[in-house]
Amino acid sequence: MTMNMIVIPEKLRDRLEKAGYGVSLHGTVEVCHWTKKSLRNRGVCYKKVFYGIDTHRCFEFSPAGMMCHFRCIFCWRPTRFMRIIDMGDDEVADPEELMFYLELERRRLMSGYKGTPAIDKELLKEAYLPTHYAISLSGEPTLYPKLPKLIKLLKSLPSTRSIFVVSNGANPDMLIRLYEEDALPTQLYISMNAPNEKLFKRIVHPMVGGAWDNFLRSLEIISWIPTRTVIRFTLIKGLNDKREYMNEYVRLLKKANPHFIEIKSYMHVGFSIDRLGKENMLTHDEIRSYSMDLLDLLNGFEFMDEYPPSRVVVLQNMERYVDRWID
Repeated sequence: MTMNMIVIPEKLRDRLEKAGYGVSLHGTVEVCHWTKKSLRNRGVCYKKVFYGIDTHRCFEFSPAGMMCHFRCIFCWRPTRFMRIIDMGDDEVADPEELMFYLELERRRLMSGYKGTPAIDKELLKEAYLPTHYAISLSGEPTLYPKLPKLIKLLKSLPSTRSIFVVSNGANPDMLIRLYEEDALPTQLYISMNAPNEKLFKRIVHPMVGGAWDNFLRSLEIISWIPTRTVIRFTLIKGLNDKREYMNEYVRLLKKANPHFIEIKSYMHVGFSIDRLGKENMLTHDEIRSYSMDLLDLLNGFEFMDEYPPSRVVVLQNMERYVDRWID
């Protein structure tokens, strides 16, 4: 470890660990709600339903824990602690070191499951050897300057089947680096939380200048980048779900031309309850109705699937077709 390495402050680390995170250096890891349910054979994440990802073998983490360009009002993390940091190469751990400690943290989080009667012991045994890596969680992964090396490391592991990167789109230069350095993930997500700059600033509270322009540039990049791409909507009832915004969304979606569009309701959980109310959640029926109305305006897209437990619908681009199932 370098002497000047960025680390998550002790007080914040304690808070995150009480909330169920594993924390090491500048990274965070979590065994999510759906992974816990899957280990009890009580349900799976929508990524399993939509794309075939094994929920119990998902390793969800961030190499830039609690570091983000935005303080989104719908975020279930403690956004008042979010900070934007220029993470220099000499201030961060190498991917091998970071993953070593995050894997230890993930194992620690699962250590108590062995004695739990409801846990499927065979699934738990498999869970210790991840096949899917979700680089998202509590921070913006594109802030980590060694992200291309990290993805290459994960790809080199014999058990790895897929890698997802979820980005806010504020750092398009890193998306270009992933392409140029042959380090693209299996599936690249860009979050689309507003139809225009005014609402964008109201919802995401950017802590950097030029965030909207960078977001637009990221949309252009994913229109041609040679990997699976997804636009993820988080709809907040009464705020960004109004039908009057739909044509603006369509223009953005045409710019991005993603393979898939995931339309999901805001969920009244975590720290978001201090900023939004239960009335800001959409029912699954409302999400489905919105998705069908959007579909009427989108040429070349079709309804692909839905998952009511997560209040999410996915649309598929038939003109830029890829098989939904990840092999």
